[in-house]
Amino acid sequence: MNYNLIIADDHKMFIDGLISILNEAPEFSVILTAKNGAQVEKYLSINSADNIHLLITDLTMPEMGGIELNKIVKSKYPSLKTLVVSMHIDGMMIDKLIKNNVDGYVPKNAEKEELLTAIRSIIKGEKYFSPEIKKAYTDAMFENKKMEEISLTDREKEVLKLIAEENTTQEIADKLFLSKHTIESYRKNLISKLNVKNLAGLTKHALKMGLLDE
Repeated sequence: MNYNLIIADDHKMFIDGLISILNEAPEFSVILTAKNGAQVEKYLSINSADNIHLLITDLTMPEMGGIELNKIVKSKYPSLKTLVVSMHIDGMMIDKLIKNNVDGYVPKNAEKEELLTAIRSIIKGEKYFSPEIKKAYTDAMFENKKMEEISLTDREKEVLKLIAEENTTQEIADKLFLSKHTIESYRKNLISKLNVKNLAGLTKHALKMGLLDE
């Protein structure tokens, strides 16, 4: 049986390296190499995905990256398997991909044997995630759980947001019509409650909680 593959990556050296690995496995044929997700989407919209078995994609690419590409592929062409091969090992990115039914994820520095194992496993209908990918995902989910367990009042969130936006204690006091002393107390309580050492730690938490996205 012959299996048709698409590779999406904006680094030609990586594509060339991957093709040379796949050349050692005669059952695989690369029918398209693309520099970004938009090229893959265009190809699939014209040719459909009926005779394609696997899409191997990077995460960070111009125009359209791997997270968006995976989401589009899984909604429009659910039978097409997807494997992410990326240098980025970020728990939240992995979570987004898993929520959109990605079939596997291996780091770019994976050994040739692991890469072929991942491709073969996914084509057979299994999922394949490298050990370090699983660990990054588990760590991120554990961190999220801890974040959920820390409940802040609306006022604490308000103060945290203003701290993260680099307002001074006096500025925060003026904005919230509170005394400088009260804001100092909030700041100390937040540092203690969120178990951080300084203002940079508070800013990091504000970002994680999505307070700065509004």
